[in-house]
Amino acid sequence: MNAKRWFAWVCLALMLVTEFFLWRSNQERDAAVAEARDARQKLHETETALEALQNSSAGGQALVAANLRKQNDALAAKVSALQKNLERIQNESQQNAQHLNTARDALAMQREHLQQLQAEQQQAAMAANANACINNLHQLAQAKLQWALDKAKSTADVPTAQDLTPYCKDGVFPVCPDGGTYTINAIGEAPTCSIPGHVLPTQ
Repeated sequence: MNAKRWFAWVCLALMLVTEFFLWRSNQERDAAVAEARDARQKLHETETALEALQNSSAGGQALVAANLRKQNDALAAKVSALQKNLERIQNESQQNAQHLNTARDALAMQREHLQQLQAEQQQAAMAANANACINNLHQLAQAKLQWALDKAKSTADVPTAQDLTPYCKDGVFPVCPDGGTYTINAIGEAPTCSIPGHVLPTQ
């Protein structure tokens, strides 16, 4: 039981950590996409300016053209690096999503196991309480017979709990473990409990 609960907490913690990394990957991906978009825009503007410059008079524009080419090369390299980084972030995001789904599935399975175990334990506890109550009813039936013999009572007489207490184990009137109420009944009748299923077997 403790191991199962521990495993469930571990699965939950892993799921939360994976969700955090997935969120961070999505944030990095969005930032990388925006940066790549800006870089592409700048690259496009530089290429356009470079083409316009090449179409104009080349006399006094040589230095400007060289600078534009450098900017163009730098932006092209930046766009390439950003694209690779974006691909890496997308791959990490997919992996985190898969890990998150795996953690969720494991947690769901663990919850099912815990629920099944709790149901089995509850059924076992109910059966144990029913058996204990039936033993109490046996004890009351025996106490009634002993009281009737000692007091010379008939089968129609009905003893009280106070009458039977001295004949009960350790001098204590029994109590239903499920909180049921005992009805002693007449000597000729079996004692009963108010909880369904807590019934003396018929002879």
